[in-house]
Amino acid sequence: MALIVDIADAVVAELNGHTFSQAFTAVRLYRPVFELADMKTLHVSVVPKGVEMQGASRSVVQHDYQIDVGVQKKLPTSPSGDTAEIDALMALVEEIADFFRQRRLQSMANVVWVKTENQPVYSLEHLDQLRQFTSVLTLTFRVLR
Repeated sequence: MALIVDIADAVVAELNGHTFSQAFTAVRLYRPVFELADMKTLHVSVVPKGVEMQGASRSVVQHDYQIDVGVQKKLPTSPSGDTAEIDALMALVEEIADFFRQRRLQSMANVVWVKTENQPVYSLEHLDQLRQFTSVLTLTFRVLR
């Protein structure tokens, strides 16, 4: 299997092995597309995104693997509860980001976290058009080989 897939699987295992403020089961996917009706429950999707390679020395290549972690949930039908619901989901996204900061993956000791990006912090289009919260963290892990 490709190393990026192994890293994505390790991210899923780390997420599912930890207790967060909201319960979820992370799943690795290539195409995280769902029916809107199914989004009433919290979805956490882990998707292999990209690889960047560059020389680190004469004999070592630095591989930076990007893994997306998507957090999605349809909001209640009443807009009056949006702020509290979105605040809780934003807190969960930050909690996941903090969880991976300065972390080595347990099952892959040679894989080191480098950075986390969360831009934009949520999809305004999904909020406006679907009444769905969507936020994507891009985790970057480094392997030297």
